Amino acid sequence: MAEEADTDADDACAWAERLGWAFGLIAEDPVARGAALIHLAEAQRKAADTGARLNEMWQLTRPLGMDARYREPAFLQALRRHQQAQRRSLPDGVWGSPGDGDLATWPGLPYVLLFLEWEARYPLEWTRHAKAWGTKESLIRKVARTRQDEAIKAKLTDLVEIVVRRAYRCKDREYVRVARAVDSSDLRDRLDRAADSDSPWARCHAGYVLWLLDRPDLPNNRRVWQTWVAGGAC
Repeated sequence: MAEEADTDADDACAWAERLGWAFGLIAEDPVARGAALIHLAEAQRKAADTGARLNEMWQLTRPLGMDARYREPAFLQALRRHQQAQRRSLPDGVWGSPGDGDLATWPGLPYVLLFLEWEARYPLEWTRHAKAWGTKESLIRKVARTRQDEAIKAKLTDLVEIVVRRAYRCKDREYVRVARAVDSSDLRDRLDRAADSDSPWARCHAGYVLWLLDRPDLPNNRRVWQTWVAGGAC
């Protein structure tokens, strides 16, 4: 099989070819999710295997020195194959962003949103198969800064609602950034309903987000959260 062309081409078709299968991870059908998880496991295995080969070549080319190493064809081939394998896996495949930082028209944005939606809707599967808290935090911060068209805003509004209605998970507080970025009457109505629900987690989280939406100058940090909790809101 001819070696895959270097993936400088980063259009929507290239992303779909690499990671289109991953939409099965958020399917309601457990059979579809299971098939996607099998695909993910194989993609992660290939990334690990090519990573091991790259490490081997790193050691073998150590005597050459750094500059000469990056001119060595065998090392460059191992590096290219590992990078290609990473781009077909998760969470590696959603690392990076466009050079200008504008995600709104970036073909990778649907896959960033997919990764976050997977964690939001199926947290146990995400934790078992692709846990990456730092990646989650970084992606939430990036999408909060993204220019909002209606489709992106709708997806992010859904994510905020899902997250506030569940038990707190690591880095969930970062979604306050998203809520502030997509603040709307629709979002506030959803948060109001969550704050009035029977779920103590939903009441606590949704109330906190609403409280901060009314206080845009107040930082969303641990001290502020602890003050909120100590006030008897949770």
